[in-house]
Amino acid sequence: MNAPAPMNGPRYDEFITVPKVRVIDQDGENLGVLYTKEAIATAHEVGLNLVEVSPGADPPVCKILDVGKFKYEAQKKAAAARKNQKTQEIKEIKMRPNIDDHDYETKMKAVARFIDEGDKVKLTLRFRGRELSHSEMGLRLLERVRDDAIDYAKVEQLPKMEGRQMLMVIAPR
Repeated sequence: MNAPAPMNGPRYDEFITVPKVRVIDQDGENLGVLYTKEAIATAHEVGLNLVEVSPGADPPVCKILDVGKFKYEAQKKAAAARKNQKTQEIKEIKMRPNIDDHDYETKMKAVARFIDEGDKVKLTLRFRGRELSHSEMGLRLLERVRDDAIDYAKVEQLPKMEGRQMLMVIAPR
């Protein structure tokens, strides 16, 4: 053993420590259970490596293939899985309790767009001055938002007061 054991990736050739392995050849044919040394010799005869693909099986399953190509394919597969992953963000929409109808519709279009993109929406209602004593107006407004967005969103956090603002979080259905 002149090379160090592989730290990441599958074990291959002389790094496979078990006495017997189930061997699959380069064409996908099952060669059966062989002694590890025999299997390594078989792999070297065709100019490839013996790579452990399922170490948890009894006996472990090994394939005859090129270890460099195998690692490269695994790396590409992992990168593709990372690329296709969508992180869910929380977008914030700020309103006032006495918002005008047109402004409300504009905000609701933005809410619908964010929900369609798969993001959560945090609705923040800011109270100023005397508006704070009429928090039921804010509650009615957030209930109106909930009712208007009922087709494409669900309420994740019910409206609650936090200091001078009322918050509600909605998420895609």
